[in-house]
Amino acid sequence: MSKTTNSEKGAKEEQELIEKLVSVRRVTKVVKGGKNLRFSALVVIGDGKGKVGFGAGKAREVPDAVRKATEQAKRSMIRVPLREGRTLHHDVRGKFGAGSVNLRMAPAGTGIIAGGPMRAIFEALGLQDVVSKSVGTSNYYNVVRATFNALTNMTSPRQVAVKLGRKVPEIVARRDAALARR
Repeated sequence: MSKTTNSEKGAKEEQELIEKLVSVRRVTKVVKGGKNLRFSALVVIGDGKGKVGFGAGKAREVPDAVRKATEQAKRSMIRVPLREGRTLHHDVRGKFGAGSVNLRMAPAGTGIIAGGPMRAIFEALGLQDVVSKSVGTSNYYNVVRATFNALTNMTSPRQVAVKLGRKVPEIVARRDAALARR
């Protein structure tokens, strides 16, 4: 039996993370002496098993901006409950600024029906079947934040059962009956 140190565990966790670069933009600040040119990066990172985070970084060089964004994304990771490890438990809506997103669970084989930044989030999260729609803004930052707002509002049947003081099969049966009526 081999012992692993904390640094080896940290390296193993980093290798398993899925990193998606959502956008890199050139930003300019006009100052007295001329213009300051910098790069802004938006990165989504996840483990493919229900944990995901995002981060934004700004620096004079693109690699530095991406590194900063990745570090921030690792610090801001959240756990999202998944149904059967492939889709959402229920439909949910998220809003941030002028952007709003609708996320819907989907049957097996549907795939990821999403555009741009939402697709990156779902791939990093490990979702395989989801239907989504972004309404309002097309700004990457606001769409990502609205999607994370929706994902933080996601609840699993276990969480609902604990909140209501009922058993999980009761909650699942009620959800499945509601889906059958659609």
